[in-house]
Amino acid sequence: MLLAVDVGNTQTHFGLLCGERLVEHWRFATVRSSTADQLAAIVGNLLGLRGRSFDDVDASIVSSTVPQLEPEWSAMGTRYLGHEVILVGPGIRTGLAIRYDNPREVGADRLVNAVALKHRFGGRAICVDFGTATTFDVLSENGDYVGGSLLPGIEISLDALSERGARLPKIELAKPRAALAKNTIDAIRSGVVYGYAGAVDAILRRLYDELGGRSAVVATGGLASLVVPFTEEIEEIDELLTLTGLRLLYELNS
Repeated sequence: MLLAVDVGNTQTHFGLLCGERLVEHWRFATVRSSTADQLAAIVGNLLGLRGRSFDDVDASIVSSTVPQLEPEWSAMGTRYLGHEVILVGPGIRTGLAIRYDNPREVGADRLVNAVALKHRFGGRAICVDFGTATTFDVLSENGDYVGGSLLPGIEISLDALSERGARLPKIELAKPRAALAKNTIDAIRSGVVYGYAGAVDAILRRLYDELGGRSAVVATGGLASLVVPFTEEIEEIDELLTLTGLRLLYELNS
Protein backbone atom coordinates (compact mmCIF):
# COMPACT_ATOMS: atom_id res chain seq x y z
CA MET A 1 0.00 0.00 0.00
CA LEU A 2 0.99 3.64 -0.49
CA LEU A 3 1.67 5.89 2.50
CA ALA A 4 0.70 9.45 1.48
CA VAL A 5 1.74 12.21 3.91
CA ASP A 6 0.66 15.87 3.85
CA VAL A 7 2.80 17.82 6.34
CA GLY A 8 1.22 21.17 7.14
CA ASN A 9 2.44 23.86 9.50
CA THR A 10 -0.20 22.94 12.10
CA GLN A 11 -1.29 19.38 11.33
CA THR A 12 0.07 16.36 9.49
CA HIS A 13 -2.51 14.32 7.58
CA PHE A 14 -1.52 10.91 6.28
CA GLY A 15 -3.29 7.97 4.78
CA LEU A 16 -2.86 4.44 3.47
CA LEU A 17 -4.08 3.88 -0.07
CA CYS A 18 -4.58 0.65 -1.95
CA GLY A 19 -4.80 1.73 -5.57
CA GLU A 20 -7.44 4.46 -5.69
CA ARG A 21 -9.05 3.34 -2.44
CA LEU A 22 -8.22 5.16 0.78
CA VAL A 23 -7.95 2.45 3.42
CA GLU A 24 -7.27 4.56 6.53
CA HIS A 25 -6.23 8.11 7.37
CA TRP A 26 -5.08 10.00 10.46
CA ARG A 27 -4.11 13.51 11.65
CA PHE A 28 -1.58 14.57 14.28
CA ALA A 29 -0.01 17.85 15.35
CA THR A 30 3.04 18.91 13.36
CA VAL A 31 6.10 19.45 15.57
CA ARG A 32 8.90 21.12 13.63
CA SER A 33 11.65 19.65 15.80
CA SER A 34 10.53 16.04 15.25
CA THR A 35 13.24 13.54 14.34
CA ALA A 36 12.92 10.60 11.97
CA ASP A 37 12.63 8.24 14.96
CA GLN A 38 9.87 10.31 16.54
CA LEU A 39 7.93 10.43 13.26
CA ALA A 40 8.30 6.66 12.94
CA ALA A 41 6.97 6.19 16.48
CA ILE A 42 3.90 8.36 15.80
CA VAL A 43 3.09 6.77 12.46
CA GLY A 44 3.80 3.25 13.72
CA ASN A 45 1.55 3.71 16.76
CA LEU A 46 -1.32 5.12 14.70
CA LEU A 47 -1.01 2.30 12.18
CA GLY A 48 -1.07 -0.18 15.04
CA LEU A 49 -4.36 1.20 16.36
CA ARG A 50 -6.01 -0.05 13.14
CA GLY A 51 -4.15 -3.35 13.03
CA ARG A 52 -1.62 -2.08 10.49
CA SER A 53 2.18 -1.93 10.52
CA PHE A 54 5.13 -0.71 8.46
CA ASP A 55 5.05 -4.09 6.70
CA ASP A 56 1.84 -2.95 4.96
CA VAL A 57 3.63 0.01 3.35
CA ASP A 58 5.19 -0.65 -0.06
CA ALA A 59 5.85 2.97 -1.12
CA SER A 60 5.49 6.48 0.25
CA ILE A 61 5.20 10.09 -0.87
CA VAL A 62 5.46 13.22 1.28
CA SER A 63 4.41 16.82 0.69
CA SER A 64 5.71 19.25 3.31
CA THR A 65 5.31 22.97 3.97
CA VAL A 66 7.92 22.63 6.75
CA PRO A 67 11.35 22.39 5.06
CA GLN A 68 13.24 21.13 8.12
CA LEU A 69 11.00 18.07 8.32
CA GLU A 70 11.65 16.90 4.75
CA PRO A 71 15.00 15.20 5.55
CA GLU A 72 13.44 13.63 8.66
CA TRP A 73 10.61 12.07 6.66
CA SER A 74 13.14 10.92 4.08
CA ALA A 75 15.28 9.32 6.79
CA MET A 76 12.21 7.74 8.35
CA GLY A 77 11.36 6.08 5.05
CA THR A 78 14.86 4.74 4.55
CA ARG A 79 15.27 3.53 8.13
CA TYR A 80 11.84 2.11 8.92
CA LEU A 81 10.06 1.52 5.62
CA GLY A 82 13.06 0.26 3.66
CA HIS A 83 12.55 2.47 0.61
CA GLU A 84 13.20 5.98 -0.68
CA VAL A 85 10.42 8.46 -0.02
CA ILE A 86 9.24 10.60 -2.93
CA LEU A 87 9.31 14.24 -1.80
CA VAL A 88 7.06 16.71 -3.60
CA GLY A 89 9.15 19.64 -4.79
CA PRO A 90 11.04 21.15 -7.73
CA GLY A 91 11.68 18.60 -10.46
CA ILE A 92 8.77 16.31 -9.65
CA ARG A 93 6.50 15.46 -12.59
CA THR A 94 3.07 17.00 -12.13
CA GLY A 95 1.43 16.82 -15.54
CA LEU A 96 0.68 20.54 -15.14
CA ALA A 97 1.84 23.55 -17.10
CA ILE A 98 2.73 26.00 -14.31
CA ARG A 99 2.11 29.61 -15.36
CA TYR A 100 3.82 31.26 -12.40
CA ASP A 101 6.59 33.88 -12.41
CA ASN A 102 8.88 31.44 -10.61
CA PRO A 103 7.44 27.89 -10.58
CA ARG A 104 9.81 26.93 -7.75
CA GLU A 105 7.93 29.31 -5.45
CA VAL A 106 4.73 27.28 -5.66
CA GLY A 107 4.35 25.39 -2.37
CA ALA A 108 4.25 21.61 -2.38
CA ASP A 109 0.74 21.60 -0.89
CA ARG A 110 -0.53 23.92 -3.61
CA LEU A 111 0.95 21.73 -6.36
CA VAL A 112 -0.64 18.63 -4.87
CA ASN A 113 -4.07 20.26 -4.71
CA ALA A 114 -3.72 21.53 -8.28
CA VAL A 115 -2.92 18.01 -9.53
CA ALA A 116 -6.05 16.68 -7.80
CA LEU A 117 -8.12 19.53 -9.27
CA LYS A 118 -6.98 18.81 -12.81
CA HIS A 119 -7.68 15.10 -12.45
CA ARG A 120 -11.19 15.82 -11.23
CA PHE A 121 -12.29 18.82 -13.31
CA GLY A 122 -9.92 18.83 -16.29
CA GLY A 123 -10.18 22.59 -16.73
CA ARG A 124 -11.20 25.73 -14.90
CA ALA A 125 -11.39 25.11 -11.16
CA ILE A 126 -10.37 26.63 -7.84
CA CYS A 127 -9.24 24.92 -4.64
CA VAL A 128 -9.56 26.78 -1.33
CA ASP A 129 -7.38 25.07 1.29
CA PHE A 130 -8.17 26.12 4.86
CA GLY A 131 -5.02 25.49 6.88
CA THR A 132 -2.48 27.61 8.75
CA ALA A 133 -2.78 29.85 5.70
CA THR A 134 -5.79 29.76 3.40
CA THR A 135 -4.65 29.25 -0.17
CA PHE A 136 -6.61 29.75 -3.39
CA ASP A 137 -5.19 27.75 -6.29
CA VAL A 138 -6.56 28.22 -9.79
CA LEU A 139 -6.59 26.16 -12.97
CA SER A 140 -7.34 27.81 -16.30
CA GLU A 141 -9.82 26.60 -18.92
CA ASN A 142 -7.21 24.27 -20.41
CA GLY A 143 -6.01 22.95 -17.05
CA ASP A 144 -2.89 25.08 -16.56
CA TYR A 145 -1.92 26.16 -13.06
CA VAL A 146 -2.18 29.96 -13.23
CA GLY A 147 -1.63 31.01 -9.61
CA GLY A 148 -3.99 32.22 -6.93
CA SER A 149 -4.11 34.04 -3.61
CA LEU A 150 -2.93 33.47 -0.05
CA LEU A 151 -4.76 34.68 3.04
CA PRO A 152 -3.60 34.43 6.68
CA GLY A 153 -5.46 31.49 8.20
CA ILE A 154 -8.42 31.98 10.50
CA GLU A 155 -6.50 30.69 13.53
CA ILE A 156 -3.65 33.13 12.84
CA SER A 157 -6.18 35.95 12.66
CA LEU A 158 -7.74 34.87 15.94
CA ASP A 159 -4.37 34.58 17.67
CA ALA A 160 -3.36 38.04 16.48
CA LEU A 161 -6.58 39.51 17.85
CA SER A 162 -6.05 38.12 21.35
CA GLU A 163 -2.32 38.94 21.38
CA ARG A 164 -2.80 42.56 20.31
CA GLY A 165 -6.03 43.20 22.23
CA ALA A 166 -5.12 43.29 25.92
CA ARG A 167 -8.72 42.82 27.09
CA LEU A 168 -9.73 40.29 24.45
CA PRO A 169 -9.66 36.63 25.54
CA LYS A 170 -8.26 33.81 23.46
CA ILE A 171 -11.24 31.67 22.50
CA GLU A 172 -11.94 28.34 20.88
CA LEU A 173 -13.14 28.57 17.31
CA ALA A 174 -16.73 27.44 16.95
CA LYS A 175 -19.88 28.15 14.96
CA PRO A 176 -21.16 31.64 15.85
CA ARG A 177 -24.62 31.90 17.38
CA ALA A 178 -25.55 35.11 15.54
CA ALA A 179 -24.01 38.18 13.96
CA LEU A 180 -25.59 40.32 16.68
CA ALA A 181 -23.63 38.95 19.64
CA LYS A 182 -24.46 39.66 23.29
CA ASN A 183 -21.07 38.87 24.89
CA THR A 184 -17.39 39.21 24.03
CA ILE A 185 -16.74 35.56 23.19
CA ASP A 186 -19.72 35.36 20.84
CA ALA A 187 -18.77 38.74 19.34
CA ILE A 188 -15.28 37.48 18.49
CA ARG A 189 -16.66 34.28 16.97
CA SER A 190 -19.20 36.24 14.98
CA GLY A 191 -16.70 38.72 13.62
CA VAL A 192 -13.95 36.20 12.87
CA VAL A 193 -16.05 33.45 11.26
CA TYR A 194 -18.54 35.62 9.35
CA GLY A 195 -15.82 38.09 8.41
CA TYR A 196 -13.52 35.34 7.19
CA ALA A 197 -16.29 33.71 5.16
CA GLY A 198 -17.01 37.06 3.55
CA ALA A 199 -13.33 37.56 2.73
CA VAL A 200 -13.19 34.14 1.07
CA ASP A 201 -16.26 34.94 -1.04
CA ALA A 202 -14.79 38.32 -2.03
CA ILE A 203 -11.54 36.75 -3.23
CA LEU A 204 -13.40 34.08 -5.19
CA ARG A 205 -15.55 36.69 -6.95
CA ARG A 206 -12.44 38.63 -7.95
CA LEU A 207 -10.90 35.44 -9.28
CA TYR A 208 -14.06 34.78 -11.32
CA ASP A 209 -13.75 38.27 -12.82
CA GLU A 210 -10.15 37.69 -13.84
CA LEU A 211 -10.92 34.23 -15.22
CA GLY A 212 -13.82 35.57 -17.25
CA GLY A 213 -16.57 33.65 -15.50
CA ARG A 214 -17.54 31.45 -12.59
CA SER A 215 -15.61 28.31 -11.80
CA ALA A 216 -15.95 25.01 -10.01
CA VAL A 217 -14.79 25.51 -6.42
CA VAL A 218 -13.83 22.84 -3.89
CA ALA A 219 -12.63 23.42 -0.34
CA THR A 220 -10.27 21.27 1.70
CA GLY A 221 -8.16 21.53 4.84
CA GLY A 222 -8.75 21.06 8.53
CA LEU A 223 -10.76 24.27 9.04
CA ALA A 224 -12.96 24.06 5.95
CA SER A 225 -15.94 22.61 7.83
CA LEU A 226 -16.01 25.63 10.15
CA VAL A 227 -15.99 28.36 7.49
CA VAL A 228 -17.59 26.87 4.36
CA PRO A 229 -21.18 26.71 5.74
CA PHE A 230 -21.10 30.51 5.99
CA THR A 231 -19.77 31.17 2.49
CA GLU A 232 -21.89 31.76 -0.59
CA GLU A 233 -19.41 30.65 -3.25
CA ILE A 234 -18.29 27.23 -1.98
CA GLU A 235 -20.67 24.30 -2.21
CA GLU A 236 -18.38 21.34 -1.58
CA ILE A 237 -15.76 20.20 0.89
CA ASP A 238 -13.35 17.40 -0.03
CA GLU A 239 -11.23 16.67 3.06
CA LEU A 240 -9.27 14.03 1.15
CA LEU A 241 -8.36 16.17 -1.87
CA THR A 242 -4.69 16.49 -0.92
CA LEU A 243 -4.27 12.77 -0.28
CA THR A 244 -5.81 12.13 -3.70
CA GLY A 245 -3.31 14.54 -5.25
CA LEU A 246 -0.44 12.75 -3.53
CA ARG A 247 -1.60 9.42 -4.93
CA LEU A 248 -1.76 10.88 -8.43
CA LEU A 249 1.73 12.37 -8.07
CA TYR A 250 3.07 9.03 -6.90
CA GLU A 251 1.60 7.35 -9.97
CA LEU A 252 3.26 9.97 -12.20
CA ASN A 253 6.67 9.58 -10.56
CA SER A 254 6.99 5.90 -9.68
